[in-house]
Amino acid sequence: MNNLILQIDTSTTICSVALSENGETLAVIDLDEPNAHAAKLTVLIAEILTQTNRTMQDLSAVAVSMGPGSYTGLRIGVSTAKGLCYALDIPLIAINTLEALFLGYKGQFDTTEGEVYLPMIDARRMEVYTAVYDHNAALVKATSAEIIDADYFNELLSSYSRVHLFGSGADKFEDLFSSTDRVNILTGFNDSAAFLSTLAFDKFQRKEFEDIAYFEPFYLKDFLVTPAKKKVGLL
Repeated sequence: MNNLILQIDTSTTICSVALSENGETLAVIDLDEPNAHAAKLTVLIAEILTQTNRTMQDLSAVAVSMGPGSYTGLRIGVSTAKGLCYALDIPLIAINTLEALFLGYKGQFDTTEGEVYLPMIDARRMEVYTAVYDHNAALVKATSAEIIDADYFNELLSSYSRVHLFGSGADKFEDLFSSTDRVNILTGFNDSAAFLSTLAFDKFQRKEFEDIAYFEPFYLKDFLVTPAKKKVGLL
């Protein structure tokens, strides 16, 4: 039996949808536009179904990138996924954004024993959401929010020969680590819903589904509201 899974990733500025069948990506659309999540997500879902000559009724499940990432983006993606699952009476699958990003990297580049790999999602200023994986995809350090400075990787580099950074959070550190080749930065490597395919199918086979009514995104940090710089007087 073929299992068709719609995949949604809105954890960063990229609005991405993909369709996979039995763990193989059939099609993907990655869109980097302002306000794309709110304005274009449902349009992209309809478009990818049309591209592949499929309908909503063909779907076996919906997989969503659960975070960490953009608070607003995650809420839109998860809300859309939950709505579809409820309407179609199909299961919801949640995928850790950083795990998917690492597997996306590993699918395109060789990994080396004795080196570690850090998918990164941009947060505020010098802060990122990240995790650490070895060359076999074993988790060395779990997902966390980290502030990166010039000495941040000293401890890792005492145990590993090199660290590799990639994802939307890695680009801003290119100048900071330009003087060392032990910190390798791959710029321009972005999240994609296509990276969810293998993980989503594995969870589907194991029936690792979320409770549609109660599932919430993995924000990692509380949403911070920036105070207004100028107070508005009362009328």
